Amino acid sequence: MVPRVIPGFLCGTSLLTILLLSYSSAGVELSINANTTDYRLPTRPGVNESLWCNVRNHSQEEELLWFRQDGMVDLKDGNRLNTSNICISPVTMDDNGVSFTCQLARDGSIQISVVLDVMFPPIISGEDPPSVLERNRVTLDCHVKANPPAQMVWYKDNSTLVLEASRLWISQTSELFQLVIERAQDSDSGVYTCEANSALGTARQDFLLTIEAGKLAFPMEAVIAAAVVVFLTILFAIVARREAIHKCLRKASKWPGNRAQ
Repeated sequence: MVPRVIPGFLCGTSLLTILLLSYSSAGVELSINANTTDYRLPTRPGVNESLWCNVRNHSQEEELLWFRQDGMVDLKDGNRLNTSNICISPVTMDDNGVSFTCQLARDGSIQISVVLDVMFPPIISGEDPPSVLERNRVTLDCHVKANPPAQMVWYKDNSTLVLEASRLWISQTSELFQLVIERAQDSDSGVYTCEANSALGTARQDFLLTIEAGKLAFPMEAVIAAAVVVFLTILFAIVARREAIHKCLRKASKWPGNRAQ
């Protein structure tokens, strides 16, 4: 029988490798633009931002990886060891809130991130709604982008809009400031203005709303009922007339002068 041999040397080697890797990672840290902890980077659209990632306290050459959100950034060979640089050129509004992460290739737990905080004044867009009949529901959609977030307000004919519970109210999300009008009235017609204010500026957008007089609903049921009544009246009149004619003919047939000679 072949004796069972436990490869103790190999076990020891594997354990030694793990210990060496743990030791080599101990104390190693990363920095982005001299920041050693995650942070937010204030910036503006049109600016070129350069991010430098450096390995600190390392005892060997370290390969670095970059991620934009969850996607890996393609780096050139000379831009991977110990120090690595990426550029965002130019920064746009769409980069707001996007994270960039530098990570140690051999140990993903060692990483550092920066989030772009793209500052820009309010930008508003929207379209006039179509004409609306009275008693119908209408919405005015004011789309807004701003960082920092803007304070929003609605005006009607250059005066602050007075809201009415359950009839005239506002719905708001991060990028939509919506005015809702229930059971529209003729007095709701006019020019509505959506205004956004932030520390970086003000933006306004006008919306023309036209409320048309409601059309009277055609009383089809009443017309049908009236038609039925008229039809029955005519029918009864015809029947009654025929009965009268028959009676007249019967009387005429009984008249003595009409008897056969």
